[in-house]
Amino acid sequence: MTEPDPTLRPDRLPDDADRALRPQALGEFVGQAEARANLRVFIESAKMRGQAMDHTLFHGPPGLGKTTLAQIMARELGVNFKMTSGPVLAKAGDLAAILTNLEARDVLFIDEIHRLNPAV
Repeated sequence: MTEPDPTLRPDRLPDDADRALRPQALGEFVGQAEARANLRVFIESAKMRGQAMDHTLFHGPPGLGKTTLAQIMARELGVNFKMTSGPVLAKAGDLAAILTNLEARDVLFIDEIHRLNPAV
């Protein structure tokens, strides 16, 4: 008798539910029509130039999809997504450490950037 193939019944990963609920592409994102249209232009332009996308700032109350849009940006650009939080970056060296570990064109999302220490 052969052993069952473990890839046919993978164990659930902790972020499976989150991933299943979040849109994975810009076309799946509901709402924010103007922001999505602008992002589409920015993403396509960066891809055509073969360069990193310009800096982008998302603002608004919690739950509007800022983090999801940043993840979609990275996915559509075909680059890595790195995330941190403003309060975590206590000194300039903290940010420098993150920046030096980024690869070319990676997307860095700083959540709660309004709480970032001004010294950073």
